[in-house]
Amino acid sequence: MTTTAAPVPTASTRAIWLTLIVVLVADALDLIDATITTVAAPSIVRSIGGGEALVKWLGAAYALALGSLLVLGGRIGDRFGQRRTFLIGMTGFVAASALAGLAPGPAVLVAARLLQGAFGALLIPQGMAIMTRTFPREALTKAFGAFGPMLGIFGVGGPILAGFLIDANLFGLGWRPVFLINVVVGGLGLLLAIKTLPYVEPEPRTRIDWVAAALLSVTMFALLYGLIEGSSAGWTAVPLGCLAAALVLFAAFARRQHTSANPLIKPSLLGNRGFVSGLTLGLLVFAAFNGLMYVISLFFQNGLHYTPTHTSVSLLPLTIGIIIGSGACMALITKLGRVLVLAGLLVTALGAGLFLAVVDHYGLGPNGWILALVTLVIGIGAGTCFGSIFDTALGDIDHDEAGAASGSLSAVQQLAAGIGSAVVTTVYFHTLGGGQPHAMVTSLLTVLGLSLLCLTAVPLLPRRAAGLEQH
Repeated sequence: MTTTAAPVPTASTRAIWLTLIVVLVADALDLIDATITTVAAPSIVRSIGGGEALVKWLGAAYALALGSLLVLGGRIGDRFGQRRTFLIGMTGFVAASALAGLAPGPAVLVAARLLQGAFGALLIPQGMAIMTRTFPREALTKAFGAFGPMLGIFGVGGPILAGFLIDANLFGLGWRPVFLINVVVGGLGLLLAIKTLPYVEPEPRTRIDWVAAALLSVTMFALLYGLIEGSSAGWTAVPLGCLAAALVLFAAFARRQHTSANPLIKPSLLGNRGFVSGLTLGLLVFAAFNGLMYVISLFFQNGLHYTPTHTSVSLLPLTIGIIIGSGACMALITKLGRVLVLAGLLVTALGAGLFLAVVDHYGLGPNGWILALVTLVIGIGAGTCFGSIFDTALGDIDHDEAGAASGSLSAVQQLAAGIGSAVVTTVYFHTLGGGQPHAMVTSLLTVLGLSLLCLTAVPLLPRRAAGLEQH
C-alpha cells in the first residue's frame, strides 16, 4: 500500500523549512506547558485556591493525559491522516489553553490541563511522522540536527517564561498569561500549519485497540488520583480503592496486550529484557527529576521567598546542565552505551547529595552561587541520563520495532512526569510540618534513594546504544 501522496521531497526548500517551523512550534507548546507550572503553581494557588492538591494536579493532569494517550495519538494519525490529526490537535490545544487561562477555579483549571494533554497527544506524534515520510533524506538529517538544541531551549523556556509573565502582571491578569500566551503562539502556528503542512496519505487499514487504550488511560488515572487524594485527604477507602483498581486494570491491560490482534505495544517488545529495563529505568529517572524540579521551585518561592522571576533565573543552571549533559551524550553514547547511563545516575545522585548537604547546613540562608553550582551538577547528571537511557534501551530492538519502541518510551516519559510531580511533592508537603528545610531534605533523600535504586537496573540494559539508523 502506498503511504505517501504528494512527493514533498521535490518541494521548495522554503516549504520544507516552513514545515519544520510548524513542527517546532508544536513541540515548543508541549515542552513549555509541561514545565511552566513548576514556577507558576504557587501564584496560581494564592489566586484561586486549591491548596496542595492543585499544586500536584497542575503538572500531573497534563502529563497524565498526554502520556496515557500518546501511543493512541500516533495510531490515530496513521489511520486518519497526520495532517488532519495535527490540525485537530493544535486547534484543541489552543482552545484548552484559553480555558485554562480563563479558569474561574481549580476544578476548571485541572480539567483544562487534562484537555491540553489529550489534544497534545494528538498533536505531538504527527509532526515527526510527517517529516519522516515527506522530507528528503538530506533535509531530514538537517532537521533532526536542529531539534536537539531547540528542544533544550524550549525546556529552559517554560519556567523562565512563567516567572517573567507572572511578575509582569500583564493587563492585571497575574498568572493567566502563562496559559493565554498559547492562544497567540498556537494560533499563529495553526494558521501556518493550514497553509504549509504537507498532506500524507492515511492508512485506513491501521487497526486501533480502543479497549486497550481505555484500560491504559483509566489505569493511570486511578493510580495518580489515588496517590494525590491519599496524600492530600488521608488514606481512606477512596484512594486505597483507586490504587487497588489501578493494579487490576493494569493486569487487564497486560492480558489484552497478549490476546489482541492489534496491541498498542508489541508483545515482542515487552519480552525484550533490555527494553523493559530501559522502560523501568526511564520511569524512575524522569519521575524523580520532575518531582525534584517541582519541590526546588516550591522551596525557592515558599522557603527562600524568591519572586517567580528570581526562581526562574535560579532554575537556569539546572536547565543549562541538562543541555550540557545531553550534548555530551551525542558524542559519547555510541562508544559508552550503558556506562554513560551509570555515569549520569551517579552525577545526579552527587548533585542531590550536595543540595541536601547545603540545605541541611544553611537552612533558609544558602548562598545563591552555591545553589547554582549544585543545581548545575544535578542538571548535568539528569541531562546525561536523558540523552542515554532511551538510546541504550533501544540497543537490542529490531529495526522494524524501533518506531513502536520509541513511542512507548516517550509515553512513559510523560507518565513519569505526572507520577513524579505527584509523589515527590507529596513527600514535600507531608513533611512540611517540620519546616521548609526539613521538607526539602526529606524530598532530596527520596530523589537520592530513587537514583540509587536505578543503579540496580543498569546491568540489565543492552551494552551498546541503538545506531542512528534506528531513530
